[in-house]
Amino acid sequence: MRRSSRWSEPSGPLRRGIIERLGRLRADEAGSAALEFIAVGLLLLVPLTYLVVSLGAVQEQSLGAESGARHVARALATAPDADAAAERADAVLRSITEAYGLDPLRVSLSIACRPATVECPSAGGTLVVTVRTEVPLPLVPPVLGLDRIASVPVEATAAQKVSRFWGSG
Repeated sequence: MRRSSRWSEPSGPLRRGIIERLGRLRADEAGSAALEFIAVGLLLLVPLTYLVVSLGAVQEQSLGAESGARHVARALATAPDADAAAERADAVLRSITEAYGLDPLRVSLSIACRPATVECPSAGGTLVVTVRTEVPLPLVPPVLGLDRIASVPVEATAAQKVSRFWGSG
């Protein structure tokens, strides 16, 4: 059974008036939905695309920094002596900068030993390697130094235990 109320469903001349007004509103807005979709789409799509590209660049560089810190720490800790450790660390850092597209001029490497000793790395100690870099944001022009200001710093740290027999062989 259908329920009806004069308050919920207009009938007669009131209903015809509402239908006529809706028809006029539809006629006034004919074709504007496509224009609104294009305008709003561009306003939302361009910043969203830039955000995705920027976050992708930052993620790539942060993965490179993390990988560099981890592999350099491992190369230093497993080297037989200090000379071999320096050569291995340089080779690993070069390959990481090439593989992940890091700018070699923006990459800095710091090495610390725990406990702090005169000789670093030392047998039985813990080696802490930190790799720092800066990610320039895409499409920022080099006008007035904006490219240097618009960069995101990225840092990764890795720790590696050095063998008790390091440097004895």
